[in-house]
Amino acid sequence: MYNVSRCSHGSAHRAPCSLLAEKAKYLDQLRAHGYFIVERLADDALLEQVERELEPWFAATPRCRGDFYGWNTTRFGALLLKSRASHELVLNELILAIMDEVLGPHCDWYQLNLSQGIRIHPGERQQVPHRDEEMWPCAKGRAEYLVNVMWALSDYTAENGATRLWPRSQFASLSRDVTNEHAAIAEMPRGSALVYLGSVTHCGGANLSNAPRTGLILSYSLGWLKQYENAFLTYPPQVASEFSKPIRDLLGYRIHRPNLGGYEGQDPAVLFETDSHTLAAIDAIPPAVALELQAHYQNRAAGLEGGVG
Repeated sequence: MYNVSRCSHGSAHRAPCSLLAEKAKYLDQLRAHGYFIVERLADDALLEQVERELEPWFAATPRCRGDFYGWNTTRFGALLLKSRASHELVLNELILAIMDEVLGPHCDWYQLNLSQGIRIHPGERQQVPHRDEEMWPCAKGRAEYLVNVMWALSDYTAENGATRLWPRSQFASLSRDVTNEHAAIAEMPRGSALVYLGSVTHCGGANLSNAPRTGLILSYSLGWLKQYENAFLTYPPQVASEFSKPIRDLLGYRIHRPNLGGYEGQDPAVLFETDSHTLAAIDAIPPAVALELQAHYQNRAAGLEGGVG
C-alpha cells in the first residue's frame, strides 16, 4: 500500500495564513500524486452543526440501488439547501485557492459540480474503480475537468471503507482491473479533507466494520461543463436568493464569457431582480475579445474613410 500525502493541521474550519502559505506544497502533491489530505481542516463546532442538519436526511433517505452507487450506501444531494453550515465548507479558503490554480486557468470561472452526503454502511462491498471525469464523454488530458473534496464526518479507516486511490493514475489510461496492492487508503480523522483530481482512479472502500463511514463530497468543475447536480433545479432562484453571492456564483448564477448560460441575453443573476422576458441582451465577452471587436470596427471605419473596399 502507498502512503497518502497528508498534512496535520490543528482545528480550524477556515484555512489560516499558514495553510495558504503552503498552497504550493499542496499543489505539488496534487499534481504529482493526484491527491492530498489536510487533517482536521474543519473544526468540531462546524462539524457538529453540519451533522445536526444532515442526520435527518441520512436517516430518511433510502439506500442506493446500483452497482456503481452501491446497495448498502446512502447518498443524497442538495447539501446547500439541507445544511446551511455546509456553505462554510464550500467556501473554505484553502480549497478555493487550490481550485483557482487547477481549474481557474481553463475557464472564465469554476462551479460547484456536486454536493453529496455519503454514508457507507457495514457490509457494503468495495466500489468499482473509476474516475469522476468519466461523466463527460469527450477527450481528456489537456486540462483537469474537476477536483473533488471529500470531507470526513467520521474517522476514515481501512476497515470502515476509507476512499482508495491509485497514485499517479492520472498519467495512465483508465483500468478497472487495478489491484488494492497498488492503492493508497485515505485514512484520516473526522474533520479532514481529501482533495483529489477527477482524473485519478479511486473508489469507496468496503466497510468491514460494525459502524457506518460518513462523509460529504463537494466537487468543483470548469464553469462551461454541465454539472453533475443540476443546480438550477436543485436551487431555483427563489431558493438561491437566500444564499450569499459567492455561493450563487459557484452554483452558476453568473454568465460564463463569452455569452454562455445567460437569461434573456443577460447575466442570470438578473433573476434575483426580475423574471421579465423583455430584457436587452448585453454582451458578456472576455476583455481580449472585446478589444478584437473594437479593433475590427475601427479598422473597418478607417478603411471606409480611406475609400478602401
